[in-house]
Amino acid sequence: MSALKSFQSEIQEIHARELARQRGQASGAPALRNVNPKKLQALEESNITGEPPPSRDAGAEDEVEAVLALLSSHDYDRARTSVAQLITGCKGEYIFRIGSRPPHTPLFAGESVDEATGWSGIPRTDAEVTSLQSSVKKVVEELGGKTSVLFEITDDHHPRATLLLRLPPPSIELVPEVRCAVVGNVDSGKSTTLGVLTRGPLDDGRGRARVALFRHKHEIETGRTSSVGMEILGFSTAGTPVLPNIPLSADADVIRRDKLGWDEISAQSAKIVSFSDLAGHERYLKTTLYGLTSGAPSCVILMVGANAGLIGMSKEHLAIALALSVPVVVCITKIDMTPPNILAETTKQVVKILKSPGCRKTPVFVDSIEIAVESSQTFAQYKLCPIFRISNVTGEGLDCLRTFLNLLPSSEADTETFATDQPLEYSVTDVWSVPYVGTVVNGILNSGSVKTGDAILYGPDSNGHFQSTMVRSMQRKRADVATAEAGQCVALALKRVKRAAVRKGMVIVHKTDIPPKATRQFEGQVLILYHNTTMQRNYQAMLHCGAVRQTVRIISMDNAEGVLRTGDRATVQFEFITQPEFVKVGMKLLFREGKTKGLGVITRLL
Repeated sequence: MSALKSFQSEIQEIHARELARQRGQASGAPALRNVNPKKLQALEESNITGEPPPSRDAGAEDEVEAVLALLSSHDYDRARTSVAQLITGCKGEYIFRIGSRPPHTPLFAGESVDEATGWSGIPRTDAEVTSLQSSVKKVVEELGGKTSVLFEITDDHHPRATLLLRLPPPSIELVPEVRCAVVGNVDSGKSTTLGVLTRGPLDDGRGRARVALFRHKHEIETGRTSSVGMEILGFSTAGTPVLPNIPLSADADVIRRDKLGWDEISAQSAKIVSFSDLAGHERYLKTTLYGLTSGAPSCVILMVGANAGLIGMSKEHLAIALALSVPVVVCITKIDMTPPNILAETTKQVVKILKSPGCRKTPVFVDSIEIAVESSQTFAQYKLCPIFRISNVTGEGLDCLRTFLNLLPSSEADTETFATDQPLEYSVTDVWSVPYVGTVVNGILNSGSVKTGDAILYGPDSNGHFQSTMVRSMQRKRADVATAEAGQCVALALKRVKRAAVRKGMVIVHKTDIPPKATRQFEGQVLILYHNTTMQRNYQAMLHCGAVRQTVRIISMDNAEGVLRTGDRATVQFEFITQPEFVKVGMKLLFREGKTKGLGVITRLL
């Protein structure tokens, strides 16, 4: 596992250099030719090794204290302007802290992480905290937003409060989205947990909450997910969940008979959390792999049954998430039916694995709303692994989990991965034929933007060519939209295109005089995670690279022996067996064949 982590560092370094080179070319600047290599390496390693950045955003904290000072002096006009700048600068929502935490009481393991949480305010009295809360709420309401109290501590020598300031999005096109992939072993409670989170009512202990998530008859009969199920959880401007079954009024016990659809949930939400319910059985590992590589999740939620522990495919899914460098969140389920000694053993096992040299994660038990709030902003940056202990029958721990999900940064906010100023690149992950509409594709915008009526190219086909068409209409979470930007997941209806002409793994780009080039052969640096014998020339395996899933063949390798074994690292040249694909330098790849597994990064196109 230590070899895996060191190899991941090299993958991240290659990816960072290629990304910087592409952006330099796009802006017309030289591609890092005049940059000191040592400075470049130090900059990259700050994000590779997991070391914290040099300093937190002290400017934002000073602005918060400036706002509080303006409110204390009743200068509401200037305070309103400052609050508007804070919220708009953070994609429409801001976590506002009043007061200060007690000194020498770390919230997490490590002072550097605790400093990044933003608790550097001036100590205040209980009356001051209450008064400032009212003033902030008044200012935000004048801006058209809502203020929700995430947590408040008054019976302490250091009274403090954390508020969520959120503005409603201008339109459905601009609703921020967080993508989460839910993985875990069979019977760990993945579908049940999602059913409770997205539907509202608790489970009865017999799987009632998961039935609504299943897509096939055999899934209902066996209780096992075999496909990639999609569910959404909306949060309103006030921070409350937008559920399909909602009361007729705040005080009514009568539930609406007509359930809210995805489009209605999107219209009422200020943030959407999209869940990919992936299969846990070993038989469906290829489906789970495709969901992790093509879905571009912001985080992976690993479900662990408290009665069984981290067994079977759970370790496999954790290793895949680490290989893809996706932040991990652990949910220990079924704590209501697990004896205390078994729960303690499961917790000890999870902590031991997360602290192992292969993971190098710092486990954080989220047992309070305060920890949920702070960990949601820092866990990815500081290699923390939040651990939730929940019960879908009693509801224990679900409030902390909902608060955590509500505050996760949106996928579109990752401008390093999804660049709006680059040309359009759309990865196709699903294809349907819809009556009276035609061929519809679903996927993620890796870069650029697209709008209805744009002339586009889709491909490559079996000959490596791209065909032209037009975007007839677009939908996002089943709601009609006119535009979409990088980082968003949208469905496009293509004009005059047959269903058989489009497949998963294709890309869509804007129509230009020079179409993109498809690749049949490429070179990559790989690490063999496991193989029971040796890998030689002409060895074939299934490759996962973004939305691309196809069998490849090894045509050459730089290994002196001419063979690869478990733990070997080498530069290998691959060739697609069926048809050329659109891949780029810097993309991560996973390949498998039976129990054989390897990972790497594309370094050169041939």
